[in-house]
Amino acid sequence: MSEQPLTRWKHLARKPGSHYRQLFVKGTRIAAWVLYSYHVEGEDWPGQTAEEIAEAFKLPIEAVREAIAYCQSDPPDLHEDARMEDAVMEAGGMNDPSYKLKPTPKPLSLEDHRRIYRR
Repeated sequence: MSEQPLTRWKHLARKPGSHYRQLFVKGTRIAAWVLYSYHVEGEDWPGQTAEEIAEAFKLPIEAVREAIAYCQSDPPDLHEDARMEDAVMEAGGMNDPSYKLKPTPKPLSLEDHRRIYRR
């Protein structure tokens, strides 16, 4: 899989120190995927325009449009992050049916941590 060219995005960048590979709006803790999820229609969600999202998050409209375009390009980083989150949930016991009764994830073992976050 090819890397997304980092110079292509004016308002997006990797978040230093983060385990996530996807891009974030520069200078914020807002992942591009979060903005995109507000934009996409769902079963009971009409989706929002880029303008509405920009206003709600107090971001430049260009940053929101870039985030939407980045996610629509289906970068491998989004898939990697989803696999990582799935692995954390599995290792933490959050997929166990009894988790609903006692919603406290178990700590990740050193082995799980290394396996999940290896790059």
